[in-house]
Amino acid sequence: MATEIIDQANELVELNMAHALQRIRIDRNRASAEHCEECGEAIPEARRAAVAGCKTCVDCQQLIELGAGHAR
Repeated sequence: MATEIIDQANELVELNMAHALQRIRIDRNRASAEHCEECGEAIPEARRAAVAGCKTCVDCQQLIELGAGHAR
């Protein structure tokens, strides 16, 4: 009985991980924004080419990833 519960829990964890990976998987065909959604500055062509579908400039993205909030 306990092994069945553990097996079910493991299946649920695997499904959740697969779903999370699917959500964040990069779509190389997505168009990148020309201007940052946070500060409005132009996003350099090199960043737009390197990070498909980017919506923010490097500075704003760093602030977001550091949890410092939005740059608005």
